[in-house]
Amino acid sequence: MNNVQKRKRGFGKLGIIMAAVVMTAVVLSGCGGDKTVTANANAGNGNKGAKNEAASSTNGEPELLELRYQGGVGSVTLPELAEDLGYLAPIKLKWIGNTISGPQDIQSAATGDVDFGGAFNGAVVKLIASKAPVVPVIGYYGVNEKRWAGYFVLEDSPIKTARDFIGKTVGMNTLGAHYEVVLKTWLRKEGLTEDEIKSVQLVVIPPINAEQALRQGQVDVATLGDMARDKALERGGIRPIFNDYDLLGEFTAGSYVLRKDFIEKNPNTTRKFVEAVAKAIEWARTTPTEEVGARLEKILTERGRDEDTSVLKYFKSYGVAGKGGLISDKEFQIWIDWLENEGTIKKGQVKVPDIYTNEFNPFQDEANK
Repeated sequence: MNNVQKRKRGFGKLGIIMAAVVMTAVVLSGCGGDKTVTANANAGNGNKGAKNEAASSTNGEPELLELRYQGGVGSVTLPELAEDLGYLAPIKLKWIGNTISGPQDIQSAATGDVDFGGAFNGAVVKLIASKAPVVPVIGYYGVNEKRWAGYFVLEDSPIKTARDFIGKTVGMNTLGAHYEVVLKTWLRKEGLTEDEIKSVQLVVIPPINAEQALRQGQVDVATLGDMARDKALERGGIRPIFNDYDLLGEFTAGSYVLRKDFIEKNPNTTRKFVEAVAKAIEWARTTPTEEVGARLEKILTERGRDEDTSVLKYFKSYGVAGKGGLISDKEFQIWIDWLENEGTIKKGQVKVPDIYTNEFNPFQDEANK
């Protein structure tokens, strides 16, 4: 993409920007509250049945042989990739439906409707601050020069600057998560007042429908990331206003969480899950992108959910910064500082050492290097 500069920035850039702006509580107001999900009615049945029982933890075998989760339409999650690569065996995944919302996914993990869920780290911090008994165990998506999200308009749109966003509609996958935080960070950085920012209308649109919504004029601006972005750009007729990589640099943006009692009861299952996802991250990082894309397409086709596989040929990266999804302090401290500064959580209410663990990651010796 020639008209978007790919400027390398350290994660410290994120800290400078975020510390310099005053966020409003609405940014994360959707955490745990968005219910845009198509999980079936059996989502809350729990891990029942003999098929979930395995050898005891004393011999290192997984305590559970089945993990319930939510997926995404037209996409392949890292746990799904790990299972297909054989890294998760003998554990198998049980898909209960799809979600377009990270905050909803981790809320489902907190309530036990699924066994693991993933979301933007800012949403994870707020959920933990609300006393939800969850622990981030591995990073699963991020932002880099290959995997970034842009805020796009039609080629002939009059929108060119931040001021042009005033009173306009912006489509994104959910509220209170990555795209909303990035948008409001940029608008503040560009000098808009709080009232002007409030005039920007956020519209929830499933990622698979974002390009169509933009082209049909249902929204003035649409967030397009990763493979969907490149597919849309290939068709032409759209242009970016800004993107999260140019704004914030490279960083791991989201983590998978597990319930604390799940980890306590199932330490071997936890270790196997984290290990499998970590290996899948490194496989995707070190394997030619064409081969990764072909593997993802195969997974999508074989699961038989009548999904469009064409977007997968554009795969470039999962964007995870830490090796094997290792989590670092800075990936949570920045959001703790921000939430404290805008009054959503009390100072000292959430502390980084208490939030996450790399204990189960096979690459843990490389943490915080």
